[in-house]
Amino acid sequence: MISLVTGCAGFIGSHILNKLLQDGHEVIGIDCFTDYYSRTIKENNIRNSLENKNFTFMEKDILDISEFPDVDYVFHQAAQAGVRASWGTSFDIYTRNNILATQKLLEYYKDRDLRKFIYASSSSIYGNVDELPIHEETPKKPFSPYGVTKLAAENLCNLYYMNYGTPTVSLRYFTVYGPGQRPDMAIAKFVKAALTGGAIEEYSDGKQTRDFTYISDVVNANMLAAHSDVIGESFNIGGGSRISVNELVRLIGDAVGKDVHVKHIEAQRGDVRDTYADTTRARKMIGYLPEIGIREGIKKYVGSLTLYQ
Repeated sequence: MISLVTGCAGFIGSHILNKLLQDGHEVIGIDCFTDYYSRTIKENNIRNSLENKNFTFMEKDILDISEFPDVDYVFHQAAQAGVRASWGTSFDIYTRNNILATQKLLEYYKDRDLRKFIYASSSSIYGNVDELPIHEETPKKPFSPYGVTKLAAENLCNLYYMNYGTPTVSLRYFTVYGPGQRPDMAIAKFVKAALTGGAIEEYSDGKQTRDFTYISDVVNANMLAAHSDVIGESFNIGGGSRISVNELVRLIGDAVGKDVHVKHIEAQRGDVRDTYADTTRARKMIGYLPEIGIREGIKKYVGSLTLYQ
């Protein structure tokens, strides 16, 4: 089997890359090292994979590629991340990297003999919701420009499935965390502050809630979707638990074995109040069940950080 992983040097993409190589796939990875965060982090993510004879790396921008490789599977993880950075003039970057890049891949592979095109969607497409948990049929009302672009790209996947039969599946990730996660993500920032004695900055009152999903569960969801017979569907991929940010901070304090200091700052534009995924459809149709709860996941993540220990 040959797989293409876009955004292969990123957090989720690199974990999917490693899993595919472990499973004996030949993998072609594409990444253009956008400057949203340190290139060094991304290079470290793929350092070991570069030594694998079954891995071919292309440092390219998707929109600059005229011909993509013939593959069996596409795991489209490349995107411009970040809810809070997607306002203003930065929106051009989000439309380019999230919408136009997705359309180009779909257009290229629409007539190819592809087994599956897995698109990394996001819970951000829902925005603020009236009822929890969030079902796949919950109205889509993005609360940030980032969410708008992720929904647009998911809609493109649906269009190419309906019009060309492209075997797409969209996975709506709910707040993914774990080793190698982006440094701007809440858990990464909170744990670093707790380990170094700094203040944890909580937006608003800390009562907002999130469904946190451990990286290995997200990787498993991608494998299940790829090897299932399901096409033309979208699934919520959550961690199976919902906790407040205040509770999260307490768990981090327990995991690092230190008292944590909290500083409350104003809420940020684009941040939704609550997320909680109903994953019933994913369980029934592709067999997805999250295995790592938030308490265990925080311990595993803290244990992976040797830099500050």
